[in-house]
Amino acid sequence: MQTKPFRIGTRGSPLALAQAQETRSRLMVAHGMPAEMFEIVVLSTAGDRITDRALSEVGGKGLFTQEIEDQLSSGDLDFAVHSSKDMPTKLPDGLFLSAYLPREDVRDAFIGRTFDKLMDLPQGATIGSSSLRRQALIRRLRPDINVITYRGLVETRLRKLAEGQVDATLLAFAGLKRLGKQDVATELLDEAEFPPAPAQGAICIESRIGDDRVGALLEAINDARTHERVTCERAFLSTLDGSCRTPIAGHAVSDGETLRFFGMILTPDGSRFHRISAEGKATDAADIGEKAGAEIRAAAGADFFASWT
Repeated sequence: MQTKPFRIGTRGSPLALAQAQETRSRLMVAHGMPAEMFEIVVLSTAGDRITDRALSEVGGKGLFTQEIEDQLSSGDLDFAVHSSKDMPTKLPDGLFLSAYLPREDVRDAFIGRTFDKLMDLPQGATIGSSSLRRQALIRRLRPDINVITYRGLVETRLRKLAEGQVDATLLAFAGLKRLGKQDVATELLDEAEFPPAPAQGAICIESRIGDDRVGALLEAINDARTHERVTCERAFLSTLDGSCRTPIAGHAVSDGETLRFFGMILTPDGSRFHRISAEGKATDAADIGEKAGAEIRAAAGADFFASWT
């Protein structure tokens, strides 16, 4: 019988803490265990400390996970809670994504200071975003407006918006909802026209391969549908070698035994893009994503990807 608290690793942002607390609450209910059996361990990552440059310039998604994964690998943590879209497709040896919580809304939220919709912004307006995907999609739809790199916690970005540093910004609606800030969204962008990042809206749990004690604990809260869909999206991303340096969108939905996937790749300036759709058995989620990635890579051609470097 477990006598020591399970140690849960997380970043210290309000959103990361909300996600860790949701995970703990679900585990308490699933296993009838008190809060004292789950210790939330807050760690600072390089991604939290470096806020003046785009992630694509300083190392990509791994900046938000390395310190946490080091302690997970060493056994100082039992498992870690992450935003799935922040996770690199290649994880350290011995670690894997073992569970997912039920997925939230996948859409991007537009937050305008004086104009409520993206298409209503006047020519020359400025939008701030840290995501190359969002930047490329904005430039595809509105090549007449100025897009700048805009990093920081949700609260920081909203403050900068209120101060007039930009005219609008975009954030994941799922994160706003988890923080109780969904009312700041002035428009929810259509996922067909403005597709989400692979794994957007999903909380994942990372643990050690072969740790059966933790595996049994987490299995009780794993959402199978979310697991299938995110597995497909991450396979698509992995096949394209996706990172914070690459504008890639992907979204899978499943209905019974069938899984349908939609993917999109863009040049950073948004001037060129390719779309792909795929469908198959939900049990073949990874294969569907991999094949879609290979097909869209072949269709785009080598010169398309030169713009990513």
